[in-house]
Amino acid sequence: MKNREIILSKEKPRNAIVKLAIPAIIALLVKAFYNIVDTFYIGMLNDEIALAAVGVTLPIILISSSVENIFASGSSVLVGKYLGENKKEKSSEILSSTFLVSIIIGLVFSLSGIFFMEDILKVFGASEITLPKAKEYAIFMFLSILVNVPSESLSFSLRAESSVKITTIAVTIGAILNIILDPIFMFSFGLNLGIKGAAMASLISQIVSFIIILWYYLSKRSIVELDFKNININLDMLKNIIKIGLPTAIMQITMAIGTALTNISISKLNNSHYILASYGVVQRLIVIGLFIILGFMQGYQPVIAYAKGAKNKERFKESYKFTKIMTVFISIVISIFFILFAKPLISLFNKNEIILDYGSKILISQVLFYFVFGISYMLTVTLQVINMPKVGMLISFVRQGIVYPLIILNLPRIFGIKGLYLSQPIADLISLVILIYIIKKINLKNKIADFT
Repeated sequence: MKNREIILSKEKPRNAIVKLAIPAIIALLVKAFYNIVDTFYIGMLNDEIALAAVGVTLPIILISSSVENIFASGSSVLVGKYLGENKKEKSSEILSSTFLVSIIIGLVFSLSGIFFMEDILKVFGASEITLPKAKEYAIFMFLSILVNVPSESLSFSLRAESSVKITTIAVTIGAILNIILDPIFMFSFGLNLGIKGAAMASLISQIVSFIIILWYYLSKRSIVELDFKNININLDMLKNIIKIGLPTAIMQITMAIGTALTNISISKLNNSHYILASYGVVQRLIVIGLFIILGFMQGYQPVIAYAKGAKNKERFKESYKFTKIMTVFISIVISIFFILFAKPLISLFNKNEIILDYGSKILISQVLFYFVFGISYMLTVTLQVINMPKVGMLISFVRQGIVYPLIILNLPRIFGIKGLYLSQPIADLISLVILIYIIKKINLKNKIADFT
């Protein structure tokens, strides 16, 4: 356990961040496999309606992920901070209390989602044609929230103490199980359940991953103990966790809103089912880029949180500078990769020429200025740690919560499919100008230099 703490306190910041980020990225990419494998197998059904129906459910994934992140991200920052201050008992209190709260929240969101499922799917762009299949898939997604919210709370806290290997192992086992179960549940040689089978396989796999992580804590292998005797839920603690975790959650909620509004705009275009199926595939691919950035931030966050708690100004500044440069670099590499291989990537899921054409153009438009998302996310994480969550919340909300909705609701209506292609690049450029203004307005450079 001491070796894990040395990573946070003594190792060079760039080395510590990379050491923590690589397993986190791997774990998240493996997690992305749940959706990608599902989409791949669903594409093998040769049913464009099924592919479009699964695309409609993507906002549910993003919103449930944002709910998970409110508590997981908020509590992990506090766990890392108290570890830096050498207050392990307080870290255990935060972890144990958040775990119980996350179980309750997961239950509430899961039951609410199932009860209002049809209305939710219609809001997210489901038509009368796609709704029946979307419901088959979505019910198991809502059930998965029951395990995913507490699972993420435990996983993030493990990363806060640099215990990243076990989270990678848990998610990898779950993903391998999903790959095996999908065809058995979906196709005629097995249970022949279609897209319902894909969702069931994902749920079972996620439950297995959760059990592995919970076992790690209950077997007392972690630095921060999950101890039900340390549960101390109070309003101040919850406010603090939500205040820290909300900005990154808002970023994912706004992405869900953007996806839902895009679905609605697409539904009014000619060939809407083909375009919706194409967009659903694109969003699954975009999640890969999202998880790479998110994984790198999960390497960055515990290092700066620990440095903040330990009042190590130089370590904090070095971590910030390295991560800022790497975030821009990684984002640009992601953009180049998706632009160069757009059509081959879409063809992995569907060979229909219409979907290949729409999908490749939509994918390129979505990632053209992807670095704007990367740097926004990095700044949001930094502002969380230096006690400026309101500014972090604003940065989270600007790109997909304000600018993009205004554009996506109007450009496709005026210019048709070309308006759809132009919406994200224009939104990113406008968001970049606003982001630069906010950074200058709050004098972020001095805030980092002053360590406040």
